[in-house]
Amino acid sequence: MIIPFRKMHGLGNDFVVLDARAAPLPITPARAAAVADRRTGIGCDQFIVMEPGGEGAEVFMRIRNPDGSEAGACGNATRCVAELVMTESGRDALSVRTISGELPSERLADGTIRVDMGPARTGWDEVPLARAMDTLHLPLSADGVSDPAGCSMGNPHATFFVPDLAALDIPRIGPALEHDPLFPERANIGFVQVLAPDHLKLVVWERGAGLTLACGTGACAALVNAARRGLSARAATVSLPGGDLRIEWRKDGYVLMSGPTATAFTGMIDLDAYPS
Repeated sequence: MIIPFRKMHGLGNDFVVLDARAAPLPITPARAAAVADRRTGIGCDQFIVMEPGGEGAEVFMRIRNPDGSEAGACGNATRCVAELVMTESGRDALSVRTISGELPSERLADGTIRVDMGPARTGWDEVPLARAMDTLHLPLSADGVSDPAGCSMGNPHATFFVPDLAALDIPRIGPALEHDPLFPERANIGFVQVLAPDHLKLVVWERGAGLTLACGTGACAALVNAARRGLSARAATVSLPGGDLRIEWRKDGYVLMSGPTATAFTGMIDLDAYPS
């Protein structure tokens, strides 16, 4: 089965995007993982399949991590899919549906895409955590980092606040934190250096993906958790290794994320060449 694909990215957080809106595609976790492999596949941080949106949404976005596991949300991928569908439809606003809910999206005057990522969820059972506790101060530490805050942006996040990101060996400590028993569904682990009340610097160890150049939901969680701690305003620029996102946590609890998208290349893929 030879079909077209598109390689897109938001700030270097990259995706293989397939279109299954007209007909289903034989995508399994093993096949998604094989395509995502950077040596023997196309390579990506997340594997995206566009499916029919159903009532109230123009497109359904299914997200898989490089290990084949399904993710509930991906902010950078949402912007990419929204931009793709907006361009083909001639619209400047639409809704992208995921397993975590609908995400209204719009094209701004400067060409960037803004997505309403929905409400930040801060209950221990919403993150989720293994037991009841205060999500503003999680009993979690590793090699000099401690006391993170937790929230869900459609997927679980823990955010550590540190004085110097450059001093951290994140590839070493990230995996253990991701798999800590505190997180029954694993977690995305963010490390934030507060540069100013309206400027955060962030690196994320992503659940199922490892280090990425950008993480949209991680940026949302970083701003929410920083504001909850009194470390930032409710709107800020979040600088990631791949570039900047603008995040706003509205008074109604919803989080807006704005940033650029890009298509790196397009091509054809033979799905039968990958294990099912």
